Amino acid sequence: MCRLFGMSGGQHEVQATFWLLDAPTSLLQLSETQPDGVGLGAFNPDGTPWVYRKPVAANRSQTFIADAHEVRSRTFLAHIRHATAAPPTRENTHPFEQHGRLFAHNGVLGGLDALRDRLGEHAALLQGSTDSELYFTLITKRIEEQAGDIAAGIAQAARDIAAEIPLYSLNMLLTTPTDVWALRYPDTNELWILQRSIAALGGPGSDDSEGFDGRSLSGITRVFSGQLAIIPSTVIASQPMDSDPMWRPLESGELIHVDSDLRVSSTIAVPGPPAEMLVLSEQQAIAQQQDPAASPG
Repeated sequence: MCRLFGMSGGQHEVQATFWLLDAPTSLLQLSETQPDGVGLGAFNPDGTPWVYRKPVAANRSQTFIADAHEVRSRTFLAHIRHATAAPPTRENTHPFEQHGRLFAHNGVLGGLDALRDRLGEHAALLQGSTDSELYFTLITKRIEEQAGDIAAGIAQAARDIAAEIPLYSLNMLLTTPTDVWALRYPDTNELWILQRSIAALGGPGSDDSEGFDGRSLSGITRVFSGQLAIIPSTVIASQPMDSDPMWRPLESGELIHVDSDLRVSSTIAVPGPPAEMLVLSEQQAIAQQQDPAASPG
């Protein structure tokens, strides 16, 4: 399956280098089995989106590796792709951007013509041919109908699809310059959250500090460098990215919101099973398999 990664540093601009490149199940490592695209999205200090995406494996993109070392943002969104239908082009590579929001999806949808018909004039936002971008565009439309309420727009779009469109998974991440939303639905593909507390006290607090211990809410020590060693953060990913026992799986239908102060709220936005589970082709079934390296040791 494709892999999702999202992170919030709250009020602080941080780097995501550890999770993207160095964690036991970093996106760089997992790209061995997700070779069809890599994307990284963040936000500039003025709030404008910054996106790098290319239809190659992450471990073949020196630009992605360099950006993972250098980019700072209050929120991050990254995605590696195993293509199942739409071809591996830049236009089909996540994350997608609409109205200053970034989005990535892990799953498969059917009934794409019916989904497209729901978009109306919003279909003009489409640039590629993926089910994921159709899903995002419906979310954008529903957010507008909900007077800009992002959580309500996500929930309504997901409920609409669950009621009438064949689906395998609607797992998604959406980011703004300050906030992160994540949805798991149904329970076919996993999605996990880790809340990291303030790092162990002591040592210099500059961005150049190296090797200080960070602690999750469990108190388990991990070695991070730079700002992640001294600043709390929240990470959401398709699987636990290290062996911290405080990784928690989202429930089916659970919608998570991480606000600008790292407050995490949760609601069951899509109750019950979908009206029609999509029967996957052999290629799609292979693409949706959990990577055996994804379970932390």
